[in-house]
Amino acid sequence: MADIMFAGIGGQGVLTAAKILIEIAAEHGKNVSWTSEYSAEMRGGIALCRVVVSDEEIGSPYPDYLDVLCCMNEDAYDKYVSDMREGGCVIINRSVFGEKQFPKNVKVYGVDAMEIALELENQRGLNLVVLGAMIRATGMMDVNEFADTLEAYFNKKGKASDKNVQCFMMGYEKAEKMQ
Repeated sequence: MADIMFAGIGGQGVLTAAKILIEIAAEHGKNVSWTSEYSAEMRGGIALCRVVVSDEEIGSPYPDYLDVLCCMNEDAYDKYVSDMREGGCVIINRSVFGEKQFPKNVKVYGVDAMEIALELENQRGLNLVVLGAMIRATGMMDVNEFADTLEAYFNKKGKASDKNVQCFMMGYEKAEKMQ
């Protein structure tokens, strides 16, 4: 079981990243739950999603501690890193982070999500880059199966684009363990 949080601000694709993860995990036979919180602003307000992915029945969608924290911005990291479980994994969007001292009890992976999304001419793909980094950092699912299902997800939505899977794969390939 993995207790996961995606956190950032509105407009960064926080809710979409979580929704993609639960849909793909469910298609691969996992039990999933999702809860979200966001402020009234359409863009720029706080946005977060709690996701639980498990092989077993899920008792509560509100874990006491997180196994995985995906931070789209530095404020999200500052606010939620204290909720991490010992040995958990934090993924940061290095594009918007300053110098940080990371806690010793967690693994930290960084990816230059904004730069990758812009390089691939898919600014809205920032969340997919972070999702790719999360799959690399956690090994939660096979990367190729995830990428194939991601492509099918966007095809089903009528938003097929090679750039979506490219963002995901670049996030996977470029994620670096920082601690």
